[in-house]
Amino acid sequence: MRTLCASTLIGEFFVIGFAGLVAMKDDDLSMGTVWTVCGIAMAVSLLLCGMVTRPGGVQLGWALQVALIASGFVVPTMFFLGAVFAAIWWASVHFGRKIDEAKARFAAMAEGQPEAGGNAA
Repeated sequence: MRTLCASTLIGEFFVIGFAGLVAMKDDDLSMGTVWTVCGIAMAVSLLLCGMVTRPGGVQLGWALQVALIASGFVVPTMFFLGAVFAAIWWASVHFGRKIDEAKARFAAMAEGQPEAGGNAA
């Protein structure tokens, strides 16, 4: 799960940065405000890469998805991109857990069987 979720968060890191570039063109927003908000969101996405498997990590990832969708009020394209990344986040969590369960099953089966090519006398 960690690899899939971290890949999604890295993609979001870049999307947030590009959205910041688009938001800079808005005359109503100061450059400092745009980059403070974008910088915090980008830092959160990077920090979440390491926190995904810890308690609360997935929930914080969902909070980031909600914030990404809400950023559409500043950059309208983010409504779409936020929804796309929320769907990718769901898939990463859902299928990542299935992959982790399958790996655990295979590891348990491998422990229960003798090694091939062992010393059989």
